[in-house]
This record gives sequence, structure tokens and C-alpha cells, in this order.
Amino acid sequence: MEIIKVAEEIERRINALAIGRKELAERGKAKAEALADYDRELAKAIIKLGSDSGIEFEGQILKNMPATVRPKVAQGICWEWALKKDLAEAQYRNAIAGMSALEAELNAYQSLFRYLNEV
Repeated sequence: MEIIKVAEEIERRINALAIGRKELAERGKAKAEALADYDRELAKAIIKLGSDSGIEFEGQILKNMPATVRPKVAQGICWEWALKKDLAEAQYRNAIAGMSALEAELNAYQSLFRYLNEV
């Protein structure tokens, strides 16, 4: 492999890491927002499950439920929010893994560059 091509690959990885940092920040924000949204919706559902007005779920009105079962039922009611939260978490972790892979590639090219420079 030519030293010029290795240098170009190093530069490409550095640029990709810069883009990746921005992407990671965006995904981190999305993750935090999804978690906050889920917590808010879960709290609202728990409150409604204990009230006289209740909450509609799959064609049923659920109300005045015992406090011991409210959290579990509320989790089922908020399944869509939980899915969004879990998806945001997975995307954030994938971004971290992608950054780690880019760093490993960069290190490999830098090692190759040093070797080719010495030869």
C-alpha cells in the first residue's frame, strides 16, 4: 500500500470521527428526550389509573386500580413510549460502537503509516 493512500485513509477517518462526534451528541440528546418522554407518560398513566376518570386502553376503561399494580399496568399502556426510548438507546450505543470502530481503523492506518515511513 502506498504511503499517500494511507495518509488519505487517515484523513478520511479523522473527518468521519468529527462527523461522528456531532452525530453522537444528537443521538445522546434524542436518547435523553425519549427517556424523559417515557417517564412523563408513565407518570401520567399511573396517576390516571388511580383516579375516578381512569384511562382507556385497548377498548377498556381502567380506573381506581390498586396502587400495587398501577406501575406494571402503566408500563403496558406506555409501550410505544418505551419502544421509542429503547430505540433511542440502541441508536446511541450503535453510534458509540461506530466511533470505536473508526478509532481502531485510524490507529491501524497510523501504525501502517509509521511503518511505511520507516521503510
